[in-house]
Amino acid sequence: MATIFNRFYENKNAFLNPCDVIKKISGFPEVCITTFSEGIIKDFVENNKTRIITNLYSANGTIPVYEIKYANKKMGLFLSRVGAPACVSGLEEVIALGAKKIIQFGCCGVLNQSIADGKIIIPSSAVRDEGTSYHYFSGSEEISADGSSIDIAVQCLKRHKIPYVVGKVWTTDAIYRETQEAIKERKIQGCIAVEMECSASLAVSKFRNIPIIQFFYGADNLDSDKWEIKDLTDYGLSLSDKYMTIALECGIVF
Repeated sequence: MATIFNRFYENKNAFLNPCDVIKKISGFPEVCITTFSEGIIKDFVENNKTRIITNLYSANGTIPVYEIKYANKKMGLFLSRVGAPACVSGLEEVIALGAKKIIQFGCCGVLNQSIADGKIIIPSSAVRDEGTSYHYFSGSEEISADGSSIDIAVQCLKRHKIPYVVGKVWTTDAIYRETQEAIKERKIQGCIAVEMECSASLAVSKFRNIPIIQFFYGADNLDSDKWEIKDLTDYGLSLSDKYMTIALECGIVF
């Protein structure tokens, strides 16, 4: 396995490329917003003027890509599948359709409650405990977010007086293998949250030269003796307006 993760192929021309199966759409929104919560997507579509401009297809089903308008700016909106490989496939296809900038948000588990509880979390870097990113970015234990993308998110949150924290997150492929030993190790590394897609999305962003803004909202708590589910199964729906507004406001200046 070490050989696989340490052998990075820089050639951008793969045997199968997104452009081989996806046709670019003229006038496709340059800025696209994506989240992992189907409920947030449905809530926004039901309460705002949108139109479907295309669909993403897989054996899991069809994902509509919507065109939306906010502050007179056209943007795209689509659902990302949970897990790094599925998430990255969607990003690749949306980029092939014509997206130039991505705003991605979702829930995470809190690893440092004193720092992150009740705040929007902006990742400064991610520990790469997943496999997808190693196909897009050379081997390293961590991958950093772009400073200009972090700044846009920070300025947006400051402008709207929304509490936030910037810090390292832990991206893992296996939610049911977040052992006490692993959690302790990641906390020592400085991780304040855990999720499943950040490092892979950052790797695609760097590989395709497509800037990405990411932010997370804490759902469950792992900074305790026992797991605290909190509002994990709400999938962000109760505060969907807040999270979508953050994404839309970032999109205006992105």
